[in-house]
Amino acid sequence: MTDDVVAHASNRVPLWLKFAYTAFMIVLVPVYWHYYGPTNFLYFCDVALFLTLVGLWTDSALLISMCAVGILAPQALWVLDFAVNIFGVSLIGMADYMFKHEKSLFLRGLSLFHGWLPFLLVYLVWQYGYDRRAFLAWTVLAWALLLICFFVMAPPNPNAGLTPVNINYVWGPRDDAAQTWVPPYVWLGGLIVGLSALLFWPAHILFARYAPKPA
Repeated sequence: MTDDVVAHASNRVPLWLKFAYTAFMIVLVPVYWHYYGPTNFLYFCDVALFLTLVGLWTDSALLISMCAVGILAPQALWVLDFAVNIFGVSLIGMADYMFKHEKSLFLRGLSLFHGWLPFLLVYLVWQYGYDRRAFLAWTVLAWALLLICFFVMAPPNPNAGLTPVNINYVWGPRDDAAQTWVPPYVWLGGLIVGLSALLFWPAHILFARYAPKPA
């Protein structure tokens, strides 16, 4: 890529946006580390936060595209769940914690990034272009995270408090108890295959068809 092309790609994203996003991360990272601990950053959405930060400052279409493929569908579900929770309805439980007053308003405010990050990534994909390598790259990363969370991180625990457990739902949809519908390894295998086929691949097809190509 020539210097002219790099400069053109960089100019597509306002500098103020890069600084605003960086400022948000400067606040979020130490706060999350203090309250939740470092393992919290193994969630897909948190990994996407860091990759987006790097992608913004390196003008990397691949990193931005990876994040868009990885979290567009899951975070769209979060946004939908949050919206109906406003009216007292829990759709799938993803955003229920945002309405639990035992968690500080400041922490819940920071978690609102789940709502605006997918829209930011769609905008960035249209600015930088969609890199079709993103699906494979994110899928490999996601599989690695799932295996780490299953074999190394804490399983569900009803008394965990703010400590992250059942990261990326590798033990089931609830943090207080593991699912009992199928054996644990079957659930893990279902996640590995299902996330790729049902969430990442459709996002990849959407971007590959409609988003511009990288410069």
